[in-house]
Amino acid sequence: MTAPPKTARQIAFGVLRQWRQTGRFAGPLLESAFSQASDLIPADRRLSSELVYGVIRRQATLDAVLKPRLKRPPDQVEPPLWTLLQLGTYQLLFLSHDSHHAAIHETVELCRWLDKSRWTGFTNGVLRSVQRDISDKPADAAAADTIPARRDHFLRLTSPLMPDPDSDPDGYIATAGSLPDWLVGNWSSRFDFDELLRMAVWFNTPAATWLRVNPLRTDGQQLVADLAAAAVDATVTDSPQMVRLDGTAHVPSLPGFADGHFTVQDPSAAAAARLLAPAPGQQVLDLCAAPGTKSTHLAELMENRGRVVAADSHPGRLELIAPAADRLGLSIIETVPVDESGEDLPRGPFDAVLVDVPCSNTGVLGKRPEARWRLEPDEPERLSGLQWKLLEQAAERLGPGGRLVYSTCSIEPIENEELVAKFLEKRPEFEQIDVIRHVPGCPGDGGFQVLLANRDD
Repeated sequence: MTAPPKTARQIAFGVLRQWRQTGRFAGPLLESAFSQASDLIPADRRLSSELVYGVIRRQATLDAVLKPRLKRPPDQVEPPLWTLLQLGTYQLLFLSHDSHHAAIHETVELCRWLDKSRWTGFTNGVLRSVQRDISDKPADAAAADTIPARRDHFLRLTSPLMPDPDSDPDGYIATAGSLPDWLVGNWSSRFDFDELLRMAVWFNTPAATWLRVNPLRTDGQQLVADLAAAAVDATVTDSPQMVRLDGTAHVPSLPGFADGHFTVQDPSAAAAARLLAPAPGQQVLDLCAAPGTKSTHLAELMENRGRVVAADSHPGRLELIAPAADRLGLSIIETVPVDESGEDLPRGPFDAVLVDVPCSNTGVLGKRPEARWRLEPDEPERLSGLQWKLLEQAAERLGPGGRLVYSTCSIEPIENEELVAKFLEKRPEFEQIDVIRHVPGCPGDGGFQVLLANRDD
């Protein structure tokens, strides 16, 4: 029987194996593994996280590097062994050259830990072959023998293992950038090669941690000072309510978290409530509220005066709102469980409505590593039907002269501009006041938000 995982690489392998076997999200699996390895030092927690999310994100690239070294197709390799090879290859390609020896040695040791000593010679041979294919020559452009590792930095290979970007640009982005072929094909009609490459690099880079400052408790400058006192580097951005951590951190342990000084939220997501701009004393509906990050932002902007009705059809996630509101010192949020049909939604009328709809997540493929591989080609079109229904329900609950924000974390026109154009054609009493198109990586997640106003008096 395999011993319980104790090292960073053992934990990473265990989580990846569970992820593949069960289809569950990697994040909860990691947290469960960490809770069972309580003596794991922070550096090893970070390594486990990087290995898990890195392998998930970079699967297409890892497979392209591994396949030429095998005499049989990947689906004829035992799944745990393939996971081990991906894990070792990720370390060789994307971690420091100084760690190459450890990457190979520790992956071989994982074979023994799994009581699979018969795999050791094969694993060692494949990984040493990968190591020999990594060149120390510099590279600064896409080519069949380069892999984009991070912004403006390419890894040089000794063999042309990637599609040629000149003759097959979409193939290069899909393989070297590790994105689904069909998605790259869709995007190439809207974005040029350089922009696609930039986006791919962004989606393969661990997301920065952003903190939305609670103005009822502190301000950006004070929060940065408090973090600095705890040796945590952070920067106040142009938006006075957003602070960006310069590294990684265990958020619940940060100074000010327990006192409700901030909430973790990407700046693109935070823009939705600001665009709606609810005023103190108003009646506001958050139509797809769980887990409450935007609901609490609305309440903060309203100075905790008025009423925020947070509605959602997922009771378990809806229960997360009350503890978050209590931590932030917010008392005006009322949670309302509703049926998926929306027939039992609060009738209103409301002064303002935020509808942050379920979407394809194509603007947040980096933050949600599994999303790119779960997404089906027809999903944006299929979701647009649900999105239309939710926008209609939001509009029906808006009072005369009220404001409505429709928001997604998608960059697909069928979920965004095209849907809103059809809505405005059908509902001439509404007008478009403002629109924000969030480009992935500039500086945060990708997405779309539009402010509509009801012109009826």
